[in-house]
Amino acid sequence: MDKFINKDISALSGDFFTKLKKEWMLVTAGNKNSFNTMTASWGGIGILWNKNVSFVFIRKSRYTLEFVDSNEYYSLSFFNGKLMDKLLFCGRNSGRDTDKIKETGLIPVFDNKAPYFEQAETILVCRKLYKQEMTTENFIDKDLISEYYSDNDIHDIFVGEIVDVLVKK
Repeated sequence: MDKFINKDISALSGDFFTKLKKEWMLVTAGNKNSFNTMTASWGGIGILWNKNVSFVFIRKSRYTLEFVDSNEYYSLSFFNGKLMDKLLFCGRNSGRDTDKIKETGLIPVFDNKAPYFEQAETILVCRKLYKQEMTTENFIDKDLISEYYSDNDIHDIFVGEIVDVLVKK
C-alpha cells in the first residue's frame, strides 16, 4: 500500500523557516545497496534558473557528502516536528561507524530516485543541478568563519531541482 501521494509543488505549505530551524530534515542519498542520511537545519527552497529548487549545505566531514556527490538525486525528508530524538541521533552519529537505521528504527523507502523515510510527512526529491565549495576567501562577514568554521570544516552547497513532492496520505 502506497503511503505517499505525489503532489505538485504548489501543494507545499507551511513555514520552511520553522521546518528547518526547529523541526530539521534528513538529507539522504544512495540506493538500496548503500545509502546514508544526515540531519540538517540549514538549507532552503526557492526559485533559481526558472526551476523550483532546494539549497542544501553539507560539511566536508559528513559521510553523507560522499553519497550526495556520487548520486544524481537526493531527498529531503520532513517529519513535522516528530521523531526529534531520531533526527538528533542521525545528526550526532556518523554512518561510517554507526548503523543509523538499526539504531533509530527509521524505515527507508526505495521506490523513487533517492531513498527517503516512511515516517516522514513530506519528502522533496531533488536532482542535483549545481555544487559549490564554500571558501573562507568568499566570506564578506569574516566573523562567520570563526563562529561556524573554526575547525575549517566548511560546507559544500548543493542546488537541486525539486522533481517530486511526496506527501503522506
